Amino acid sequence: MSRKPDLSQEIHFTEIYKMNRRSNVALREAACLRAQFPAILGDIREGDLFAGRLEFGAVGFSTQEQIGGTGYFCHEEVLLEELRKKTIDLAYREKVLAMLQFWRKECTTQRVLAEFPYALKQALPTIDWENQPSVVFPIIRNAGAFMDFDKLLRLGIPGLRGEVESRKAEAVSKGADISYFDATLDALALFRECCDYYASHARSLSRSSPGPRADELGRIADGLDAIKIGAPRRLREAIQLMWLYAVMTSALEYGRMDVYLGDFLEEDLSAGLIDEEAALDMVKSLWRLISSMGVAVDGRVIVGGKGRRNEDRADRFALLAIEASRTVIDVLPQLTLRFYEGMDPRLMEAALRSIEEGRTYPLLYNDDVNVPAIREAFRVGEEVARQYVPLGCGEYVFDHMSFDTPSNNINLLKALEITLRNGVDPVSGKRMGLETGRFEDFRSFEELFQAWQSQMRYFIQAAADQQALQYRIVGRDMSFLLISALYDDCLERGSPLLQGGVRYLQGCLECYGNTNAADSLTAIKSLVYDKKAISPARLLEMLDADFEGYESDRRMLLECPKYGNDDDEADSMLLRVHDFTCATIREQSVRTGLHAYLAVVINNAQNTTLGAWVAASADGRKAGMAMANANNPTSGADRNGITAMINSILKPSPRFHAGAVQNLRFSRESFREEKEKVKAILGTYFARGGSQAMVTVIGRGTLEKALKEPEKYKDVFVRVGGFSARFVELPSNVQLEILNRTTA
Repeated sequence: MSRKPDLSQEIHFTEIYKMNRRSNVALREAACLRAQFPAILGDIREGDLFAGRLEFGAVGFSTQEQIGGTGYFCHEEVLLEELRKKTIDLAYREKVLAMLQFWRKECTTQRVLAEFPYALKQALPTIDWENQPSVVFPIIRNAGAFMDFDKLLRLGIPGLRGEVESRKAEAVSKGADISYFDATLDALALFRECCDYYASHARSLSRSSPGPRADELGRIADGLDAIKIGAPRRLREAIQLMWLYAVMTSALEYGRMDVYLGDFLEEDLSAGLIDEEAALDMVKSLWRLISSMGVAVDGRVIVGGKGRRNEDRADRFALLAIEASRTVIDVLPQLTLRFYEGMDPRLMEAALRSIEEGRTYPLLYNDDVNVPAIREAFRVGEEVARQYVPLGCGEYVFDHMSFDTPSNNINLLKALEITLRNGVDPVSGKRMGLETGRFEDFRSFEELFQAWQSQMRYFIQAAADQQALQYRIVGRDMSFLLISALYDDCLERGSPLLQGGVRYLQGCLECYGNTNAADSLTAIKSLVYDKKAISPARLLEMLDADFEGYESDRRMLLECPKYGNDDDEADSMLLRVHDFTCATIREQSVRTGLHAYLAVVINNAQNTTLGAWVAASADGRKAGMAMANANNPTSGADRNGITAMINSILKPSPRFHAGAVQNLRFSRESFREEKEKVKAILGTYFARGGSQAMVTVIGRGTLEKALKEPEKYKDVFVRVGGFSARFVELPSNVQLEILNRTTA
């Protein structure tokens, strides 16, 4: 059952693609899916209660870059490594070389980059944020798919096929093209064949397994047989159907699971078919399968929140999900609890218990704040807003109604850095932005701020243009057949996801360096323009020197007001930066034709990665050091306690963006010994408008010990930003940034 050790499967996939290269896009995709499945399905492993694992090769088709690759992908380094082997057959070698040469131009990433016009290439010179400086980086990927698993479980594969056939008949009666429907039917037939494949595999394993495991494998096979011919009737069948479907789409978000599995759980328990322990075992097995995908920044499972049917049943599953996350010690899934005033209090109690024990889950989202904010930000009605789901690192989309790939990021501090140097990057010495004037010639702070705004506007417009262009190219080249079948309007319109099928096509721009840019601007305004304590020329000198020989000047910069201390001077500058950035990004939707284009203030360790390419900054930060994490103050800059910090972080409005990450860290001692105080802090934060919190409970001392003896602390988890990770597995610079965060 395991994959072949050579690249024969990749060669076969390439041949099928070439044969269908000029065919209808949907039909080509269906043919390529058949060239890929079931070949890349991984074996059922010991302990699995459900079938469904992926073992992508070096070439193939995938939804996301995180597993497999972006669209039609090729991992060139794997092919090159194969070609370096001295023992390979000459004919095989020629096939691998031909495959490499073909995909160097044909893979989706290269096809997108090849169509960048000159202006975009100037503004977005590189996609390599780890090894090159830039203000904006394009991210070529297809993320953000939340499918309608509720519909899938309600109809089953036969029912879904029936809907496709009905839409096909309508298209035939109108003389319309039916290729999309034919391709979808073929993809659904392939799904059934993969059920047969796994059922046979399970029965084969059962014959050589001991009694209890043989029984489990038999239940897996029976479940696969059942979902092949009808809609699921039991919780086990429902989980198997949603999971295998998700695996075959390579989509990494799992939506409002308590809604689509709550009824199955309740009915099985009420009928006495399973007990709570058996149900928990099933959810824990699903959790381990999600974690096996190995993609820390995705894997969202959402429970709780407004807009659910059968709320009591959904809550019962939500409690089970929280318990699974408490007892399965891993970084995935990213269990997310949406809560609101009047919701069953047991959910928050269970959530706090899980967090107290060192889990970083569930992530907490406040519906009383988020739903009205999302209505305004996205310009949608109440019912749509209630169906918001955070994807990946925290960007908002609407469950099976919208698609929103975060396709670029912007570094606000880097934009300020080049503004101070008339568009030249001090790290590379190259021109990177607009010529907005020399810092020394600005007569007032307002002139400097307007120059920074001009740089920001230039890069934001380029990022939005890239987002729209990428959607057009990807939509032209692929249909995402299985995903489109579970998205509102695609079948009704007879159009795949990115070919006019999706109801809301959205975009978002990841923002980094917000806090550092604001604190730097505060310091410049105070010391350069108001007090005239430092001249523009001297400030540039000390920044270029990384403060060597300018220690007293750096102390003045560090002593300037900083965001996170409930200081009006610092916080008002942060608000000015935040409001301008969010408003400018939001304006791009009309120009690009997207339903929404919004800022997201998240973090996925890029405050550290991008900070490495920023020289010393006017907030006193030294060259290459990490920037502040998401919407948080700079580490160590918040000196007035957690109440003052919360007062600051509540000030930026959530009504103009598509998500903001708020990391809070408490020591285990304070969480256990002063639990009521901690609950009061969190309660006050949310009651006063806190939209979201990602809580880590761990002490600085534990992290310091983990650095010294990592082998003893493999189960220490931290919230990096938009994802969780084992602390000992993080890069050293990211570990240091986390270590220096404020602990309450």
